[in-house]
Amino acid sequence: MDLNTLWFILIAVLYIGFFVLEGFDFGVGILLPFLGKDDARRRLIINTIGPHWDGNEVWLITAGGATFAAFPHWYATLFSGFYLPLFIILIALIFRGVAFEFRSKDENPRWRSFWDWAIFGGSAVPALLFGVAFTNLMHGVPIDANMNYTGGFWNLLNPFALLGGLVSLLGFILHGAVFLSLKTEGEMMNSALRAARRLWPPTVAVLAAFVVAMYFFTDVLKQLGINPGPIPIGSVLALLAAGYFIYSRRSGWAFAMTALAIVFSAATIFLVLFPRVMVSSIDPSFSLTIYNAASGQYTLRTMSIVALVFVPVVLAYQGWSYWIFRKRLSEKAEMHY
Repeated sequence: MDLNTLWFILIAVLYIGFFVLEGFDFGVGILLPFLGKDDARRRLIINTIGPHWDGNEVWLITAGGATFAAFPHWYATLFSGFYLPLFIILIALIFRGVAFEFRSKDENPRWRSFWDWAIFGGSAVPALLFGVAFTNLMHGVPIDANMNYTGGFWNLLNPFALLGGLVSLLGFILHGAVFLSLKTEGEMMNSALRAARRLWPPTVAVLAAFVVAMYFFTDVLKQLGINPGPIPIGSVLALLAAGYFIYSRRSGWAFAMTALAIVFSAATIFLVLFPRVMVSSIDPSFSLTIYNAASGQYTLRTMSIVALVFVPVVLAYQGWSYWIFRKRLSEKAEMHY
């Protein structure tokens, strides 16, 4: 395995980790106005992700930084061509972070309601647009021979990409509902389970539709990337298993299955792409790959050494934080975030 392939795998792992961890944060934020019938419940919902949401976003920052350093041409084409949706995602994430901090600064119901809906919007917009963006990567976008994106914003809103956005949106909401049932007790746990049961059927339907559509809207059948084999089917099977555990009220196993479905779905995208990082819809020879978009070998080698030293430290710290805050929360507990 050469360093180009290694860094493609590492970046894929970073994005997949972000989708799994920040995915339930997004889901919880989207569910906040609907499951939080009063301020005490809304505060309880926020407290379930309070110790984790900002740490989970580090995965995205690291993935973006790794993309910039390891594959600068990929970074340049992606962030110029997808500038508007990525800018919208950034604004939504900033607004969401501010909302977490500001909602408790005033007890006025209108003030708190405004910031609660800001958390909803700041969670729903990225949940949708990340799916749209990554679906476009493997669907193909207009890229010329000079690695320049020649399309516009509306090129990104094609039916297949919107279906991918719907998959990520519903998948993250379901993931968040299961997480809430795992982290709370009493009536809130029951409300989260009821929400998960309502969300599960449409999520299965759109994911199954996406898997089928992938074979018509991408070149996966030509096997220009790595044939994902049973992995796309595995994402559907994992989601079906999640439904069984949701109805059996076994939240721990249900959460593991929704996480596995996200892992398989995201892994499918990267497998279909490899060794490309962005597919050109103008001419396949114009596609960006892990070789024509990469930094020099010295840069990749230096980055590998740094990653080998610091990534285990970051993983150990984040694992420790999840262990410390592993207990269920209740409305009766004296909590404030």
